[in-house]
Amino acid sequence: MTTQTRVDRREFLRVTAIAGGGMLLASYLPFGSLDALAAASTSDFTPNAFIRISPDGIITIMAQNPEVGQGVKTMLPMAIAEELDADWTSVRVEQAGLDTEKYNNQFAGGSRATPNHYIPMRRVGAAARAMLVTAAAAAWGVPESECETEAGAVHHRRTRRRLGYGELAGRAASMPAPDLEKVTLKDPKDFKIIGTRVRGVDNRAIVTGKPLYGIDVTVPGMLHAVFEKCPVFGGKVASANLDEVRSAPGVRQVLVVDGGVALDGLLGGVAILADTWWHAQSARQRLRVSWNEGASATLSSEGLTSRAEELAAQKAQRTLRSDGDVDAALAGAARVVRASYYYPFLAHAPMEPQNCTARFANGKLELWVPSQSPQGGRGLTARTLGIPETDITIHLTRMGGGFGRRLNNDYMVEAAWIARQAGVPVKLVWSREDDMRHDFYRPAGWHNFTGALDARGAVVAWRDHFISFGEGETFARSSGISPNEFPARFVRNFALETSVMPLGAPTGPLRAPGSNGIAFAIQSFIDELAAAAGKDPLRFRLELLANERPDPAPAEPPQGPPPPRFNPARMRGVLELVAEKSAWGTRRHPRGTGMGVAFHFSHLGYFAEAVQATVSRKGAVTVDRVWVAADIGSDIINPSNAENQVQGAVLDGIGEALAQEITFRSGRTVQSNFHDFALLRMTQAAPVEVHFRRTEFPTTGLGEPALPPVVPALCSAIFAATGKRVRSLPLSRQDLSWG
Repeated sequence: MTTQTRVDRREFLRVTAIAGGGMLLASYLPFGSLDALAAASTSDFTPNAFIRISPDGIITIMAQNPEVGQGVKTMLPMAIAEELDADWTSVRVEQAGLDTEKYNNQFAGGSRATPNHYIPMRRVGAAARAMLVTAAAAAWGVPESECETEAGAVHHRRTRRRLGYGELAGRAASMPAPDLEKVTLKDPKDFKIIGTRVRGVDNRAIVTGKPLYGIDVTVPGMLHAVFEKCPVFGGKVASANLDEVRSAPGVRQVLVVDGGVALDGLLGGVAILADTWWHAQSARQRLRVSWNEGASATLSSEGLTSRAEELAAQKAQRTLRSDGDVDAALAGAARVVRASYYYPFLAHAPMEPQNCTARFANGKLELWVPSQSPQGGRGLTARTLGIPETDITIHLTRMGGGFGRRLNNDYMVEAAWIARQAGVPVKLVWSREDDMRHDFYRPAGWHNFTGALDARGAVVAWRDHFISFGEGETFARSSGISPNEFPARFVRNFALETSVMPLGAPTGPLRAPGSNGIAFAIQSFIDELAAAAGKDPLRFRLELLANERPDPAPAEPPQGPPPPRFNPARMRGVLELVAEKSAWGTRRHPRGTGMGVAFHFSHLGYFAEAVQATVSRKGAVTVDRVWVAADIGSDIINPSNAENQVQGAVLDGIGEALAQEITFRSGRTVQSNFHDFALLRMTQAAPVEVHFRRTEFPTTGLGEPALPPVVPALCSAIFAATGKRVRSLPLSRQDLSWG
């Protein structure tokens, strides 16, 4: 095998200009952090793995978690800087690479960054502040109790002396580090950074086009790669016209990848390596592959729907929860309501398609990758290539969206395998079609509800036969439902039953996994019950929330930590707040315009949302406005980013509801790009008004829990506007015309 190393003059000059002439140094430094590392001095004060203070007073804070647009690269450093009493204008933030010895939970998903790291990061800042105070007190010969910190300096007010953190760096470096569990944290009333509107630390670089993302990475001597996989999930190469593709302009190598059978690992296909991505993608148009398609070639959306209907008509395969006597309650009810709901498969469709740059040399692998779970990706790559994890270095880049897609690291393994086989650095970039047709989809789901009301219009029975995917008693990834899902514990006679079928397509978490479909079905059926009871849908929900019942004693001691427990008082609080802010029940609308409301608890967040929508006589839907009330605990760390996260999640949910779906035919994904998987247009983006309700609970995350309620609230608004009930998504497939 011939090893090719090509470095053009412009590439060489760029590297040497950054690294001061150190070619070897530059080629092995983390992407995007060359300036910061070159400026680091041995006299810097580094009290822990997160903070570096230079003699000039510049404070560098390491961002340990991957940044996927959720603002964690700004938010968590704010928590450190607050307790450090830093001057934010002197703070610089640098992305850390994967380092499991220094950092814990280098992961982006589940809205876990805040609950996992908020207090620990504050302790990190407080510990560094304590060391600086000790250093200043020793320099002045005064008690530490007489020293105060403010805006990057230690003050001795009585003698009007001041030492900046940079001046103290050398002395502080010799001070013992305090116990993180025992450091004193600020009273929130004294916050100066937390709770203020701080711009994202990467904003200027983003809008000026600086290289931050995985797709921007360039390393000396690399080739550009594309990877053609079987259009049927898990299929393998039988034969291909490799010689013809090798003769295409700019092509350097063509490799057949045998791959395995695990849909989340390295699959079979053909890799094309060329001088540019365009050369590689153009050569791909010449590629003709005969595939061994495998068992999934029979997969179709029609077949799945038919099987779901068969299962719904049969006795459920198992019961997840059973309280009271549902059958007796149904028999004695004043009114029984039945309805079936469906939500489709969805793709993640991030703006930046999957990509990874890999260099394999001397048995060591180096990766530049936008991954939400880099540690898992390192393990998967090590197992696939048969090398130790310690021989893999991962540099984290900013991600152009992920929404859960980048929790799977198939593209990382592909780049690593191709680079090792090719003998040169490789930058693999998927096309948009690759991204759409080889996703880990949000699973579809079918809910078959039966509800009962007494003479007063109160819910006395609830049954849901949930049809999903899996084998036996195991749900496919992100296809399950919790036995504690609302309204469990709030209806005396309650049954949650399920049946599953095999799928053959990869599934995985999409923003607010599970909840993004479940909330649509459950909250929409609650609306149907409210209408059957002749009650206002918001008032009906408040009454339902007042009926909390204790959980029955478990037959066996629970394993592991208990799941988060739904707090009805917090949900009532946000429902009442959204009613106030939206002027619920007081607005008068012409026919064709209506309002809907819904709530959902997910990822530790309590959200209630009201939507006003207008439906034209021909059935075109316009979302006029959305009101959001949220309870995520005591502190809103960065209000600017918090509002951005909520607004983005709401608009994301509206886009999903309006027109998005993934369908299968002959084992293949039908949709391929934005022309047939429509994202929300700017003209469709409604104003989203966000209100936070502060409560004395631990601060939690925001990336996901704002999405689920908007879909059922929108469908409720459509019913109010037209009298037509939406029981299936997307809305583009429904006839909503009226009049």
